[in-house]
Amino acid sequence: MGDMSVLLVDDEKNFLEVLAKRLRKRKLSLVVANSGEEAIRAIQSTQIDVVVLDMRMPQMDGLQTLREIKRINPVVEVIMLTGHANVDTAVKGMELGAFDYLMKPVDIDELLYKVQDAFKKKAMSEPSSGKAGLAND
Repeated sequence: MGDMSVLLVDDEKNFLEVLAKRLRKRKLSLVVANSGEEAIRAIQSTQIDVVVLDMRMPQMDGLQTLREIKRINPVVEVIMLTGHANVDTAVKGMELGAFDYLMKPVDIDELLYKVQDAFKKKAMSEPSSGKAGLAND
Protein backbone atom coordinates (compact mmCIF):
# COMPACT_ATOMS: atom_id res chain seq x y z
CA MET A 1 0.00 0.00 0.00
CA GLY A 2 2.89 2.34 -0.68
CA ASP A 3 4.64 4.01 2.20
CA MET A 4 1.47 5.08 3.96
CA SER A 5 1.69 5.62 7.70
CA VAL A 6 -1.55 5.49 9.70
CA LEU A 7 -2.07 6.73 13.26
CA LEU A 8 -4.87 5.00 15.21
CA VAL A 9 -6.18 6.97 18.18
CA ASP A 10 -8.65 5.48 20.66
CA ASP A 11 -8.85 5.34 24.44
CA GLU A 12 -10.51 1.89 24.34
CA LYS A 13 -7.41 -0.29 24.57
CA ASN A 14 -9.06 -3.55 23.43
CA PHE A 15 -10.68 -1.90 20.41
CA LEU A 16 -7.37 -0.27 19.49
CA GLU A 17 -5.43 -3.55 19.74
CA VAL A 18 -7.94 -5.49 17.62
CA LEU A 19 -8.14 -2.77 14.98
CA ALA A 20 -4.34 -2.44 14.83
CA LYS A 21 -3.92 -6.20 14.46
CA ARG A 22 -6.49 -6.35 11.64
CA LEU A 23 -4.93 -3.42 9.76
CA ARG A 24 -1.38 -4.75 10.17
CA LYS A 25 -2.56 -8.01 8.55
CA ARG A 26 -3.45 -5.82 5.58
CA LYS A 27 0.14 -4.53 5.49
CA LEU A 28 -0.48 -1.04 6.88
CA SER A 29 2.29 0.75 8.73
CA LEU A 30 0.71 1.79 12.03
CA VAL A 31 1.34 4.00 15.00
CA VAL A 32 -1.12 3.73 17.90
CA ALA A 33 -2.09 6.27 20.55
CA ASN A 34 -4.41 5.89 23.55
CA SER A 35 -5.25 9.60 23.89
CA GLY A 36 -5.39 12.89 22.06
CA GLU A 37 -2.21 13.97 23.82
CA GLU A 38 -0.36 10.85 22.60
CA ALA A 39 -1.68 11.46 19.09
CA ILE A 40 -0.30 15.02 19.09
CA ARG A 41 3.12 13.76 20.21
CA ALA A 42 3.04 11.17 17.40
CA ILE A 43 2.12 13.81 14.80
CA GLN A 44 5.00 15.99 16.01
CA SER A 45 7.59 13.21 15.94
CA THR A 46 6.55 10.83 13.15
CA GLN A 47 5.62 11.13 9.48
CA ILE A 48 1.87 10.36 9.51
CA ASP A 49 -0.35 10.36 6.42
CA VAL A 50 -3.77 9.39 7.77
CA VAL A 51 -5.23 9.50 11.29
CA VAL A 52 -8.13 7.31 12.40
CA LEU A 53 -9.43 9.26 15.39
CA ASP A 54 -11.99 8.34 18.04
CA MET A 55 -14.28 11.26 18.89
CA ARG A 56 -15.06 10.46 22.52
CA MET A 57 -11.99 10.37 24.72
CA PRO A 58 -11.30 11.74 28.21
CA GLN A 59 -9.27 14.92 28.67
CA MET A 60 -8.64 15.87 25.03
CA ASP A 61 -11.61 14.78 22.89
CA GLY A 62 -11.56 14.03 19.18
CA LEU A 63 -12.51 17.53 18.04
CA GLN A 64 -9.78 19.13 20.14
CA THR A 65 -7.30 16.57 18.83
CA LEU A 66 -8.43 17.16 15.24
CA ARG A 67 -7.95 20.93 15.61
CA GLU A 68 -4.43 20.45 16.94
CA ILE A 69 -3.48 17.87 14.27
CA LYS A 70 -4.62 20.25 11.52
CA ARG A 71 -2.72 23.14 13.15
CA ILE A 72 0.50 21.09 13.25
CA ASN A 73 0.14 19.48 9.82
CA PRO A 74 -2.80 20.68 7.68
CA VAL A 75 -2.31 18.03 4.96
CA VAL A 76 -2.70 15.05 7.29
CA GLU A 77 -6.08 13.48 6.59
CA VAL A 78 -8.25 12.49 9.56
CA ILE A 79 -11.04 9.92 9.60
CA MET A 80 -13.23 10.24 12.68
CA LEU A 81 -14.70 7.22 14.44
CA THR A 82 -17.67 7.48 16.73
CA GLY A 83 -19.66 4.92 18.63
CA HIS A 84 -22.38 7.46 19.22
CA ALA A 85 -24.65 8.58 16.41
CA ASN A 86 -23.96 12.27 16.88
CA VAL A 87 -24.39 14.01 13.55
CA ASP A 88 -23.55 17.42 15.04
CA THR A 89 -20.12 16.22 16.14
CA ALA A 90 -19.46 14.65 12.74
CA VAL A 91 -20.49 17.85 10.94
CA LYS A 92 -18.28 19.92 13.25
CA GLY A 93 -15.39 17.56 12.53
CA MET A 94 -15.89 17.92 8.79
CA GLU A 95 -15.94 21.72 9.20
CA LEU A 96 -12.61 21.46 11.04
CA GLY A 97 -11.09 19.55 8.13
CA ALA A 98 -11.79 15.88 8.79
CA PHE A 99 -11.76 13.72 5.65
CA ASP A 100 -14.74 11.59 6.68
CA TYR A 101 -16.30 9.76 9.59
CA LEU A 102 -17.39 6.20 10.32
CA MET A 103 -19.59 4.65 12.98
CA LYS A 104 -18.34 2.02 15.43
CA PRO A 105 -18.30 -0.90 15.19
CA VAL A 106 -16.38 -0.16 12.01
CA ASP A 107 -16.32 -2.51 9.03
CA ILE A 108 -12.61 -3.18 8.43
CA ASP A 109 -12.93 -3.16 4.64
CA GLU A 110 -14.86 0.11 4.68
CA LEU A 111 -12.22 1.64 6.97
CA LEU A 112 -9.42 0.41 4.71
CA TYR A 113 -11.18 1.92 1.68
CA LYS A 114 -11.56 5.28 3.48
CA VAL A 115 -7.91 5.21 4.60
CA GLN A 116 -6.79 4.57 1.01
CA ASP A 117 -8.97 7.44 -0.27
CA ALA A 118 -7.66 9.77 2.43
CA PHE A 119 -4.07 8.83 1.54
CA LYS A 120 -4.73 9.58 -2.16
CA LYS A 121 -6.21 12.97 -1.24
CA LYS A 122 -3.21 13.79 0.96
CA ALA A 123 -0.79 12.80 -1.82
CA MET A 124 -2.63 15.08 -4.26
CA SER A 125 -2.55 18.03 -1.85
CA GLU A 126 1.15 17.88 -1.05
CA PRO A 127 3.25 20.40 -2.97
CA SER A 128 5.97 17.77 -3.54
CA SER A 129 3.58 15.59 -5.54
CA GLY A 130 4.17 17.55 -8.73
CA LYS A 131 0.84 18.51 -10.26
CA ALA A 132 -0.59 19.97 -7.04
CA GLY A 133 2.53 22.12 -6.60
CA LEU A 134 2.28 23.51 -10.13
CA ALA A 135 -1.32 24.61 -9.58
CA ASN A 136 -0.21 26.80 -6.69
CA ASP A 137 2.73 28.48 -8.47
